[in-house]
Amino acid sequence: MTNEELKNRDLEVLWHPCTQMKDYEILPLIPIKKAHGVYITDFEGNSYIDSISSWWVNIFGHTNKYINTKIKEQLDTLEHVIIAGFTHKSIIELSERLVKLTPSGLDKCFYADNGSSAVEVALKMSYHYNKNRGKEKSLFVSLQNSYHGETIGALSVGDVELYKDTYKPLLIRAISTPTPFDQTKESAIKAAIEYENLLKERASEISALIIEPLVQGAGYMNMYHPHFITLLSEISKKYDVHLIADEILVGFGRTGTMFACESAEITPDFMLLSKGLTGGYLPLSVCMTTNEIYSAFYCDYEDNKAFLHSHSYTGNALACAAANATIDIFENENIIEKNKVLIDQMQEGLLKFSKLNCVKETRQQGMIAAIELQNFDQGERIGVKIYQEALKYGVYIRPLGHVVYFMPPYVISKDELQKVIDVTFDAVVKVLETR
Repeated sequence: MTNEELKNRDLEVLWHPCTQMKDYEILPLIPIKKAHGVYITDFEGNSYIDSISSWWVNIFGHTNKYINTKIKEQLDTLEHVIIAGFTHKSIIELSERLVKLTPSGLDKCFYADNGSSAVEVALKMSYHYNKNRGKEKSLFVSLQNSYHGETIGALSVGDVELYKDTYKPLLIRAISTPTPFDQTKESAIKAAIEYENLLKERASEISALIIEPLVQGAGYMNMYHPHFITLLSEISKKYDVHLIADEILVGFGRTGTMFACESAEITPDFMLLSKGLTGGYLPLSVCMTTNEIYSAFYCDYEDNKAFLHSHSYTGNALACAAANATIDIFENENIIEKNKVLIDQMQEGLLKFSKLNCVKETRQQGMIAAIELQNFDQGERIGVKIYQEALKYGVYIRPLGHVVYFMPPYVISKDELQKVIDVTFDAVVKVLETR
């Protein structure tokens, strides 16, 4: 079986996400036969370092032996059961562990299937909480340049112009507030003042503010100071507005601490987790919240205050087993501390990028490093050209437009990480610096 044969079969029947399918007339569609550790291998034996953890999910590498074993053990016992009137050991243990791991006060777990669905849960739960208190607060606030997923509610609270223009008639009510323009404390304070000014005028109709703590992933890896989160939390409490921390990307060690909210020393009203939750193995997400919010839905049946949301695969036993195995690895192998070596290496690697004329800025937050490019025509697809060049040398990157970034699995070795840095640097130089 060749790559070409499988590619042709694929294009007959599949419609890929985040893709203009016509691009496959000129760009390679690579069928993957197997994967292990940081490497993905195609049907012709070509291997590539997966430097973006397969869309930011695969934190402990592909076919991780320990996670594999735990899923197989679960498979022989229970694969799935309805989580309405039933429960199972894996989901109970996972929930207990998440309550202990996350910021104090997040005491209840509500599960869904993916990140966007977790956002939907939080939006509905925030609105319904206020409704149960006799308050009609149907407006949501998000940060400029934000992204929270692509279901209707998640799109509504994002700030991707193309999406909002296309689907505008379908979206729920949402407005945006400024994001800090850099990682300084001064810009954090300035943006927080703008948020408070908004609440002074409209807090009575605003249910919640949703943020991506520290790093706006799809928003070109924009990063800001943790003091901004601290201020947002204080202001939101002052005006009786919920704070939703979308840690779907940044949770589980990506920013250098287990959860990004730790850097601000705050407990949000809702924390959303997915991606790294299962080590990238299986779809699972969770909306964590407080006992206070939970209590507003706790009533006699006839009072009609119960939360109205469900997913067929909620709390899937195999996914929960993968999540428990992932947490085991964090606990048993001291991952947060070990990652400091890789974080320092990434920081050093960014230094040589910063010296290039074609680089506007480099930025880093923990295990996320970004290089923002400049000096190119707007019509050029610079990211695509750099991606193609790096692929020739066995490194898979997926730039966000004019921003190249690294978000490798935590199991990457120093030599492998150095190869990612060096190959990407050479690709940037070839495509932009020497033309």
